[in-house]
Amino acid sequence: MADQKDSEIRPAEVIAKESDKKLKKALSLQDLFFLSMGGIIGSGWLLGVAGAAGTAGPASILSWIIGGVIVLFIALTFAEISGAIPKSGAIVRYPHLAYGGYTGYIIGWAYMLSAVTVPTVEAEAVLTYASTYIHGLFHTVSGVSVLTPIGILAGVILLIAFFFLNWFGIRFLGKFNSVATWWKFIIPTLTFIFLLFMFNKSNLVSHGGFFPLGVGSMFYAIPSAGIVFSYLGFRQALEFGGEAKNPQRDVPRATVYSVLAAIALYTLLQVAFLGAIKWPTGTTWSTLTSSSLGSAPFVTELQYSGIALFIAFSYFLLIDAWISPSGTGWIYLGNGARVLYGISADGYFPSSLLKVHDKTRIPYIALIASLVLGVVFFLPFPSWYLFVGFISSATVLTYIMGPLALMTFRKHAPELHRPFHLPYASLIAPIAFVGGALIVYWSGITIFTMIFYTAFIGIPVFYFLYAPKKLNLSKSFAYAVGITELIVAVAALIINYIYVLYPSSKESLVTETLIFLASLIVTSCVILGFTALTTLKVSSKDKQMFMSSYWLLSLMIVTELFSYFGAFGNDVLIPFPWDTIVMIAVYSLIYVFALRGGHNTEDLSIIVEEQRDSNVTEIG
Repeated sequence: MADQKDSEIRPAEVIAKESDKKLKKALSLQDLFFLSMGGIIGSGWLLGVAGAAGTAGPASILSWIIGGVIVLFIALTFAEISGAIPKSGAIVRYPHLAYGGYTGYIIGWAYMLSAVTVPTVEAEAVLTYASTYIHGLFHTVSGVSVLTPIGILAGVILLIAFFFLNWFGIRFLGKFNSVATWWKFIIPTLTFIFLLFMFNKSNLVSHGGFFPLGVGSMFYAIPSAGIVFSYLGFRQALEFGGEAKNPQRDVPRATVYSVLAAIALYTLLQVAFLGAIKWPTGTTWSTLTSSSLGSAPFVTELQYSGIALFIAFSYFLLIDAWISPSGTGWIYLGNGARVLYGISADGYFPSSLLKVHDKTRIPYIALIASLVLGVVFFLPFPSWYLFVGFISSATVLTYIMGPLALMTFRKHAPELHRPFHLPYASLIAPIAFVGGALIVYWSGITIFTMIFYTAFIGIPVFYFLYAPKKLNLSKSFAYAVGITELIVAVAALIINYIYVLYPSSKESLVTETLIFLASLIVTSCVILGFTALTTLKVSSKDKQMFMSSYWLLSLMIVTELFSYFGAFGNDVLIPFPWDTIVMIAVYSLIYVFALRGGHNTEDLSIIVEEQRDSNVTEIG
């Protein structure tokens, strides 16, 4: 009882440090690489090619390359900082180290929303393929195929299975995943080879040419059709970095190798899929995902071939439709636990999430919470195609912290030990930042509006849990701010959902635009106003925490505004490519101000001091 009481009064940082030491250091370079590839080769390879083709046609080939290169640049920035500061739950801990509590919390909240929902979307992918031979899992609502109650129950059972694979410990997960990932390499490779025998090059220029839906669709497909979603698995090596045998050497290598392998694999699969299409009657590029090709793209193509070997192989794909998404799902359930662990280590969430099981050495309370949150998200997003754009853009929004943290650590912590030193970082970092921000912008008004307001819905939690304890703000002030922001953000989200994103009645464009602008202005004024007011109330050492957040708040507000009036919005005043050119200039300017906001936080200073003491001890 006394131990429990002590744990409640000790700072989260102390508990986190003790928990980090308890994590089992068991993962090799191969384990880390396979964890990343296991995260990459999931439902994306089974469904992403159809989603990309249905969004951009043959130009989807370029979408995979462009999206992959942008993600590679982002991964390179994380490769250096992960080698210097390997942590479990890394991606939510680096923003805290570079920008302090407020920015770190907003990024951590947005990342948590994306991380804990991936197991759900992978379970939905399994059921999407299974629906071709198991009836009753899906039904059609407003023209969209969504899970039935029985389908949701089946998905929950899958999540529970993912949970137990993680429960048996990190060594078991790493070795089990390595075996499964070999399977996940072999099956896509054979699929690509077989489909080449069916390749019809006229598919790349027929039905409207190489850009049948416009050049802009090539960029829109990157966040919205499952392309970026497929690449996001590279982060697994980062998230499990605290459990690696040699993290400074192996985490950067596994991160970069996985992205390069993914670009090659997915580009080849997209080419093979496009060339093997046999068009169902009346199907166009834009209706591709609602045809038989949308439920089981590669299986349908192989069975249409009429070749016995290919038809037989298609049944292996039905087996793989359980293995590949499930493999990604169980990895991401563990990833979600590490994200919750990381947010708790930063002091935002209760320290109970930092508890590590004595036997299996995993953060077991965080793992249970990850399971529960995954189950909850079956309800608002009961379809793979509805879910994937939200996850992709929410995640990439948090990834723009990689370039910023890299440059901040170089400036304010130059003495950090860096086993991997990124060359040309001053050039790569801004490209990665702007490229990542563009992916978020290309997601379009519908997806980004959901991200915009759900991100702000999380800020009240900061005031409820963190501000009174860490910043010594009065509970009356913190709760008043939190409740006000919560009401405004929720109301704005509902209003936009009803009148802007999915209007039930035909409002005039002028009325819709006025509603959009009014909700954006009110929400922005409330968030910015309370941020400024809080800055005045905190101690001098905490003011920088809030002053360094304005670049992030500005980026989100500007992106929401341009998403509506740009080529991917409802009221197109700035057509493509001019809107993208404008956003490149805007994001470049924000990057400059964001660099000025990074500073030598207290937690970063502690890490530098610990490394210095460790080096002195080794020399002595």
